[in-house]
Amino acid sequence: MNQDKRLSLAIVGVGRWGQNLARVFAAEPRCELRYVCDTDPSTLARHGRRFGDATLCDSFERVLADPSVQAVAIASSAATHFEVARRALLAGKHVYVEKPMSMDFRQAQELARLVRQTGLKFMVGHLLEYHPCVQRLRGMIESGQLGDVYYIYSQRLNLGIVRKDENAWWSLAPHDISVACYLLGAEPESVSAHGQCFLQPGVEDVVFATLNFPDRRLAHIHVSWLDPHKIRKTTIVGTKQMVTFDDMEAADKIRIYDRGAEVKTSVDSFAEAISLRIGDIVIPRVPVEEPLAIECRQFIEAALDDRPILSDVTDGLRVVAVLEAGQLSLRNNGQPIRLPS
Repeated sequence: MNQDKRLSLAIVGVGRWGQNLARVFAAEPRCELRYVCDTDPSTLARHGRRFGDATLCDSFERVLADPSVQAVAIASSAATHFEVARRALLAGKHVYVEKPMSMDFRQAQELARLVRQTGLKFMVGHLLEYHPCVQRLRGMIESGQLGDVYYIYSQRLNLGIVRKDENAWWSLAPHDISVACYLLGAEPESVSAHGQCFLQPGVEDVVFATLNFPDRRLAHIHVSWLDPHKIRKTTIVGTKQMVTFDDMEAADKIRIYDRGAEVKTSVDSFAEAISLRIGDIVIPRVPVEEPLAIECRQFIEAALDDRPILSDVTDGLRVVAVLEAGQLSLRNNGQPIRLPS
C-alpha cells in the first residue's frame, strides 16, 4: 500500500448531504477534492467555497471529461442517481453513490452489470453499516452472544424533511433495510408494507413494513417524516440476550439486556411452561468515530489499494430490490411481495 497515492475525486451535488461528503473527503489525507459540482448556482456559491482549492463547476460533463478525475461521489437527488452513476462508470471513474443507488431494480441491475464489466469500484452510501455500534451488534450476533436472533425492529422518525420526488419509504428505509440484511447476513424472502399519504397525493409520509427472512426471522421497519418524535433506534431480540442501539443517545448508544424466555417441559407432567429470565443491563463502551469518515476512508482505500467494499453494488442491489417490493406491497394494500432470487 502506497500511502503517498492520492485519489482525485469530484463531488456531484453539494446540498444538504453533499456538503458533508465534501467536508469529509476534503479532510482525508489520501484524497484530493478536485471538483465540487452542482447544477444550482446558489447551492454552489453557498457551499462550494468551503472546500479549499476545489474547482467549482455546474457541468457534470466537465468532470467526466477530465482524465485526472479518478472517482466521483454522487449526492444529487435520488431520482438522478442511476443516470449520473451510469455515466461516471462509462467514463472510467470509480463511483460512490448515495442511497438508494437507483429507484428502479432493473436500473440497479444495469449498474451492477457495468461494475462487473469495468472492474471499477462502486460504493453505495449505506452509512450505518460503517457505524461502530452496528459493527459491535454484528460481532455480538456472529459470536453467538445473543443466541439465535428472533427478530429486529427499527424506528426512523422525525417531523420533516418532507420530499416530493420520493416517499418516506425510499428516503428513510434504505438505512434500516441495509442494517437488517447486514446483521442477519441474509436477504429477505418477502416484504409486506402498509403506509399512508397524508400531505401529498401518492407520496407516503409513514410506512410500516415487515421483512420476512429465512428461518422465520423478522425485521420490522417503521419510517415517518410526520411524527412528533425524533427517533433513530434498533432493537434485536435473541434467544439469549436482547440489545438496543439508540443513535440519538450522545454516549450510551448500546444497551445489552440479559433477558429472555424459554419453554421448559416438566419431567413429571410432561407439561410445557415458559420460563422468563430478567437479568442485568450492560452498557458497553464503543469507540467513537464518525461513520461517514470510516465510510469515505474505505472508499478511498478501495479505489487506491484495490480493497473490497462493505456496501458494494451487490449490497445496493439487494436494498433496491427490497424497496421496490415494499413499494409494490404499499400499492397493493400490504400484500406480501416475494423478492427476485
